[in-house]
Amino acid sequence: MTSVSWHARITCGRATGAGFLVTERHVLTCAHVVASSPADEVSVSFVHSGEEAIPARVIAHGGWDSSDTARGDLAVLELDREVALKPAEFAAPSDAHGHPPRKLLAYGFPKRYEEGAIVEYRATADQLIAGEWVQLEAWTAHGQPLAPGFSGAAVTLADSGRVVGMVSAAARDPANRNGRMLPAQVMARYWPRLGDLIPTPEYDRAQKETLRRLVEAVARHGEPECGPERLYRDAVGNVGAYPPPHGFNSLWDAAWHLLSEEYDPKAVVRFAARLADFSRDAPTRSALRSWPYARRKPAPVPRPVHVHAWSPILVEIAPSGSGIDQFLVEVSAYNGTHRRVVGSRRLSADRVRPYALDRIDDAYNELELGKRELIVFVLPRRWLNSDVAQWRFGADDDSPLGSLAPLVVMDLERRRSGSLQHKLAQKWQHLDGRPTAQLLRIGCTDQRGQDPAKLAVDLHHSADMVGFGAPPRSHHNKMLFHASLNAAVPVMLWPRTDCQGGPSHEGCRGSAFLDRLADHVAGLPPGELPSYVHELRKTAFASDGLEPHWAYDLALLWEDPRYLPEPVGYRHSPVA
Repeated sequence: MTSVSWHARITCGRATGAGFLVTERHVLTCAHVVASSPADEVSVSFVHSGEEAIPARVIAHGGWDSSDTARGDLAVLELDREVALKPAEFAAPSDAHGHPPRKLLAYGFPKRYEEGAIVEYRATADQLIAGEWVQLEAWTAHGQPLAPGFSGAAVTLADSGRVVGMVSAAARDPANRNGRMLPAQVMARYWPRLGDLIPTPEYDRAQKETLRRLVEAVARHGEPECGPERLYRDAVGNVGAYPPPHGFNSLWDAAWHLLSEEYDPKAVVRFAARLADFSRDAPTRSALRSWPYARRKPAPVPRPVHVHAWSPILVEIAPSGSGIDQFLVEVSAYNGTHRRVVGSRRLSADRVRPYALDRIDDAYNELELGKRELIVFVLPRRWLNSDVAQWRFGADDDSPLGSLAPLVVMDLERRRSGSLQHKLAQKWQHLDGRPTAQLLRIGCTDQRGQDPAKLAVDLHHSADMVGFGAPPRSHHNKMLFHASLNAAVPVMLWPRTDCQGGPSHEGCRGSAFLDRLADHVAGLPPGELPSYVHELRKTAFASDGLEPHWAYDLALLWEDPRYLPEPVGYRHSPVA
């Protein structure tokens, strides 16, 4: 059972709300809960500790101005004294979201519930509303809804108790059970010290605290001539994303965005170095230029990584929305980090193959010379077992497409999920520091998958690559397959045809397939698997044996977001 001692009840004049302890002396709540301060006194009660109410004062404010669309509904309270309670712990920014959705809890103090009440909610999506809020929707259609008294309550993961945000609003209509959450990473924009407490993938607490203090030191000596947007662009370079639509409120806001929401950890180092150019204080300037190496944990020496060694051709096939048999096909070529669309058309299913093959041929004219081509099919989940690697390239060339060039498939749904793309990038950062990756075998009779959500969590922490003994055709195999996709497993391999073993699976082709696969991928860096599978496919195609080569129908799902940056949405609605 997770600790509840850090949940707090906040009173200020006639207002009652919730809050949560984040250090031994600091409590977070909504600015509108303490809007009448300092005219009215603020008191904080930790209802599960048995202590008397403690006076507090507002020491930081997010800038909320009482309007319905006001941003920055955050207040930081400093208690009159420290308390001997363990503060709340935070989850990583992406942990609030998942497939299936994760259950979230909030502990508030509605009317007639002096001891508090719990609500169950989930995040509607990982997209921020107006760059500030996440929408919450009720986990069930009954039970306690969000109501006055929940403002400022910590939103926690039901399974770990770690904080992912704070309740900031509830629907005024009793029939509408939705609400809003201020995510933890957004709260850290308004109180920089909070960024020290929120896990980020690359830098530890001490490193973040050092950077925060250096950014504050620069601001104390006068804001640099170069604003945060310019510093951000210099840090991410030409391959980086544009600043978020809400812009940056401060230098720290830009630094925190790089720490918590960008894929490239080196961008933060570039930001610090660029900020040093504008610092007016010599010690601060020197410290910024050496950050974070003086405080970094020892790291393993990474293997050589061929960043952008691929020059991909991207084939996206998506339902058009205008009929079950209609698809929008878009073929693009990457030259460096620049994506050029060479063809986009709405087609019936029987016309997808010839159109895609023609456009793939055109896309070769756009590829960067000196780099390896990689054909990437982004497919709807129900098409992932399609025989795209066996498509014949043209009327004059009967060779399978997969033997002519490295070819991989990707899942359309996962490609469009910001949280899963972030987790995939984290996985590849981890894999880059290792010479090989571990293959997890899932055979035809594997009994995992009874609880897909639990399996996805387990795979996220334990699997670098997953090999399946059978394709995702049966209901059970589909559950295992989807759990692996939702766990952000970057590499998945399987045979496209069934094992065809007997009732006890004697002579099971799936088992033999996994044995051969394990022998062949042992010791290989996962970043080179597309090339290696390409060689296997060429060998299988050239084989003259009586029995098919074991890899003749080998399928490879391989996804590294760094080689396909900035997914671009369709330029027009797919619905006619």
